[in-house]
Amino acid sequence: MIKARKGARLTQHDLAMRLHKPQSFVAKYEGGERRIDIVEFLTICQAVGTDPVRILKTLRDAVKPP
Repeated sequence: MIKARKGARLTQHDLAMRLHKPQSFVAKYEGGERRIDIVEFLTICQAVGTDPVRILKTLRDAVKPP
């Protein structure tokens, strides 16, 4: 998510403004302090202009099975 935001040349503040949320909302989920639900995830992807499926595939590939 951070990579997608930075790839869109957005600061946390810029993204927060697009989401109508405080900057701390972005900082907390990017820092792992907060989890986001699927609706928030899709909204963030739309605001950043990225494909949510691509991000999920990247995450899946990063998680190794036990």
